[in-house]
Amino acid sequence: MKNTIPPISVQLYSVREASTKDFDQVLDLIAKIGFKGVEPFNLFFKSPADFKKQVNDLGMEVSSTHFPWANRSRDIGKVADIVNTLGLSRVPGGFGPDDFKDMDTLKRTIDSTQHLVDALKPYDMTLFLHNHYWEFQPIDGRTGYHYLQDAVPDVEFEIDTYWAANFGNNDPAAEVARVRERTPLAHIKDGPLIRDQPHVAVGSGAMDFEAIFAAVDPEVFEWAVVELDNCATDMFTALALSYKFLTENNMATGNG
Repeated sequence: MKNTIPPISVQLYSVREASTKDFDQVLDLIAKIGFKGVEPFNLFFKSPADFKKQVNDLGMEVSSTHFPWANRSRDIGKVADIVNTLGLSRVPGGFGPDDFKDMDTLKRTIDSTQHLVDALKPYDMTLFLHNHYWEFQPIDGRTGYHYLQDAVPDVEFEIDTYWAANFGNNDPAAEVARVRERTPLAHIKDGPLIRDQPHVAVGSGAMDFEAIFAAVDPEVFEWAVVELDNCATDMFTALALSYKFLTENNMATGNG
């Protein structure tokens, strides 16, 4: 029977500045905190195979990836090859604010999503989408993301729970619950839910994580991925505190 407490990963965008200086040290520090997985957005000149081996040698897994990003201009075969080398079968995608501006742009976004889903099928891979806040703003009286979720039933999601709150205008737990059977991943971040304010260690902001973790489908949900886009405090300290909060409250399991 599957463990209902998911393992904990970290989106390495959180430590992008340190990674440009010494990526090896960053991976060592992430492993020492106790994270079970990492989610890269950039491999910092490492080959996919070398990156995966290094992560595995540190006792971690590549939980998921934001590299390479799938879009209509990319060679899907090359994208699939890299993702496969990382040991994964889910390809990341997402959209900008102009893609959810109005109904016309939304229809193009839906078409693009379906195109990518179909293009990945010959490789036995699925597309998952990562969101920001603009997907959750209304278009013609309805949340923009809901149109897409209903129109493309084969796309999966990595719900970014902080952005899904849309600065307090939405219930992120309800957004997770809406597509729980298609949400194997989630970004877990915290903050004041105020635009342009820095994020904080998970558990010390305005987010209700008990409700969010209660909303996932434990048979589908595979990784809780901590991501802090920016922080007013030391980032590694904030990640360590996030790890401590989630593991001590039995919301996620680590190596520590």
